[in-house]
Amino acid sequence: MTAQLETRIDVDHLVRRTRSVGMNRAQDRRRAVVDPDNRRRPGRLGLRRRIPYAGAVGPLALLAVWVVGSALHWIDLRSLSAPWTVVATAGELISDGRLQENLATSSWRALTGLALGIVLGVVLALISGLSRLGEALLDGPIQLKRAIPSLALLPLLILWLGIGEPMKVTTITLGVFVPIYLHTHNGLRSIDSRYVELAETVGLRRSEFVRHVVLPGALPGFLMGLRFAVTGAWLALVVVEQINSTSGIGYMMELARTYGQTDIIIVGLVLYGTLGYSSDLLVRLVQRKALSWRQTFAD
Repeated sequence: MTAQLETRIDVDHLVRRTRSVGMNRAQDRRRAVVDPDNRRRPGRLGLRRRIPYAGAVGPLALLAVWVVGSALHWIDLRSLSAPWTVVATAGELISDGRLQENLATSSWRALTGLALGIVLGVVLALISGLSRLGEALLDGPIQLKRAIPSLALLPLLILWLGIGEPMKVTTITLGVFVPIYLHTHNGLRSIDSRYVELAETVGLRRSEFVRHVVLPGALPGFLMGLRFAVTGAWLALVVVEQINSTSGIGYMMELARTYGQTDIIIVGLVLYGTLGYSSDLLVRLVQRKALSWRQTFAD
């Protein structure tokens, strides 16, 4: 009887301990949802505390090297203008309105191509990810397109669409929709099958299943694809604006190349880099807020 009593005490202790651990984990999850920054500290092998303004450390270090190299004449100023010369040139371009006008044109092209590419990529990913027939019809050609750089299609696009705005926007769209499709499709196919079974058990309709299960499940993949897409939009813009354009940042740079104005070329490069980097930071911020419920190695 003593042995039975000891066994009963051990079982009761194990049950209480299991409940305590479960309650603690549930409280941790609730705190993580309410306050995403209130998460457990990383262990010995995890990443340490975040560095404030870490995204600016690399660009500022590169700027410091540029300033020091120009000041000490380690850099040939005929090949690469000094930072203060570039700043003065940017001020002149702003004062006469050329920079704002070309920036507005370039932004319109990039944002239009990005929007069309996102819509196209998401729609094709849903069709291919939710249907075996759709996958059979769409996935192969898109994988072929993935292997062909969008810039390699420029000769055909020029023949079909000319050298106007439709060709430029189409080139950007083709560079955007592929990463959106690939990552969204992968996110769809990576949804846990238990959620599908649960949706069938509770009797969700097809539209409700897509809205409540598919779209939230594919959101991490879509946001990752969006990071590649925004960068791809600016990369494609750099090229298409140098093909017989009459406006845009690329046109301004191409005109400066004709006259050997390296300072204006650097202004354009810095502007392209700033736009691309700022876009990526914005998507990363949205990604962090939208996926605050996830706890990853980077957290």
